[in-house]
Amino acid sequence: METTSRVGAQGAPLTPSTSTAEGVPAARRTVDGYLRAPFPWYGLDDAFTGPRWLMQVGTAADGTVQHGSTGHGEEPSIRPAAAEDGQEKERFAVVVTVASSPVRRSGDGTGVLEATSVSSAAWLAGSGLLLSTWPAQLDHSLRDDWLDQQTETAFELADDLSGPAWSSLSLPVDGVPTPFHYRESEYGWVLAGAGEDGVILGAYGRGMSAYGLGFSVVKDITTYDQG
Repeated sequence: METTSRVGAQGAPLTPSTSTAEGVPAARRTVDGYLRAPFPWYGLDDAFTGPRWLMQVGTAADGTVQHGSTGHGEEPSIRPAAAEDGQEKERFAVVVTVASSPVRRSGDGTGVLEATSVSSAAWLAGSGLLLSTWPAQLDHSLRDDWLDQQTETAFELADDLSGPAWSSLSLPVDGVPTPFHYRESEYGWVLAGAGEDGVILGAYGRGMSAYGLGFSVVKDITTYDQG
């Protein structure tokens, strides 16, 4: 894929947020990184009236904020015992905002930052969904192998947005109908599309239908900070 990378090489290419063993992002509850971003953040529009929360930003080697996510609904956690008891999984939607950037030199001059595109947002959204997913029947010792396999699949899918795994979906962005690439899996759904204001949008979730969602610029990101 020309727009993303999973390798932690110099130049700090796009990578998904890290998580704890329970699937909860490790660096949540801090708004500072969001406030440093040179681009606007997106979330669900005012039609969504449920809880909103911060997740994590991704930065380049020079500290420049490249992407980040805002959460909506019930915070996802991986609870195999609950799934085995037949309890419903959390209902949530996460919006991923990615800065639209061309190929460029890193701030420290040691590498090249790859261009971002809709595939970048699709990769980050697909990876984010996996970090919130863990089949109940899967042993802890096998989770890393499962995650590696599924992450490889997510990367390949993001690199082929015209392929049969994706369908088209139009959703409002700041009130304007906008085309998105959309796919579903047994773990939830993923979508990605071009946004406004120099950003690219992705999203993922489960338990909440993607078909009824709308996105808008977050006027005050501190309203997401529950810390």
